[in-house]
Amino acid sequence: MTVLANVTAVAIDGRALLIEGPPGSGKSSLALALIDRGAVLIGDDAAHLAHDGAALIASPPPNTCGLIEIRNVGIVELPVSSAPLALVLTLDPEAPRFPLDPAMRTIAGVDIPSLPFAPGDAVQALRAEYALAHHGLPFPNSGATQ
Repeated sequence: MTVLANVTAVAIDGRALLIEGPPGSGKSSLALALIDRGAVLIGDDAAHLAHDGAALIASPPPNTCGLIEIRNVGIVELPVSSAPLALVLTLDPEAPRFPLDPAMRTIAGVDIPSLPFAPGDAVQALRAEYALAHHGLPFPNSGATQ
């Protein structure tokens, strides 16, 4: 079991997207935009990771399960889910416009694709969905990215 702090995670079509960046960089805002598009919250400000065979399952952290901070609103409770971790997006205003290949990052012994990701524009949720579809790990025991 590993708990990652200062990250936000959502489930999109059964795969987990982990969003990391410094405080105030827009992790929760991106997660909220993705939730508005149909994603389900896994954890805001932390994610619990556990091995399930070759997959790393992201689950809500017990101490803040279902809670997300919405800037200028407060703490809101939302439904939660768990899913296999498929991609890490690192919020970075200097992210390259055209990533050639995602880097692989080892988290709890599992290699996960990782992309620098420009925060804050109006279509970031849509871009995040495309990043997961194009660069994320496939579903466990599957040969193709969904």
